[in-house]
Amino acid sequence: MRLEHVLHGEVQDLLDQLARALIAGDGEAVAALWETPAFVIGSDGVTAISSREQVAKFFGGVKYNADGVKRTRADLLDLERVGNRIVIAAVRWPHLDAADREMNSESSDYTLRRDDNGKLKIRAVLMRGTTK
Repeated sequence: MRLEHVLHGEVQDLLDQLARALIAGDGEAVAALWETPAFVIGSDGVTAISSREQVAKFFGGVKYNADGVKRTRADLLDLERVGNRIVIAAVRWPHLDAADREMNSESSDYTLRRDDNGKLKIRAVLMRGTTK
C-alpha cells in the first residue's frame, strides 16, 4: 500500500506541474514533462510527437485563458500500473473561472513511462473530450 501511495503522489505532482504550465501557456515547461516519441489521440485526430520542441510548440499554443479558464487542477480518478515502468492515469480537468467556478471540464487518460533516470514522463494522451 505504501508504494501505491508514493506512486499516486508522484503522478499527482507531475500532473500539478502540467496544470501550472498549461494555464501559463509555457510550452517549454510542458515539454519537460514529456518523453518522445509520443502521441496525442482525440476524436479530432492523432498527433505523433517526435521531439520536445514539437511538444513545446503544440502545447505552447494552447491558450486556456482566452476561453476564460483561469485555473485548473488534475483530479486523479484512477491509476493503473502496467509493469515496472508504465502507469495509466485517468484525469479530470475542471476549467475554473476567476471566481473558481467550474465552467466545464475535460477528461484525459495519460500513459506515463519511467525514463532511464527513473522519472515518470508523458508518452501518450487520450483526449476524452469536454463536458459542460
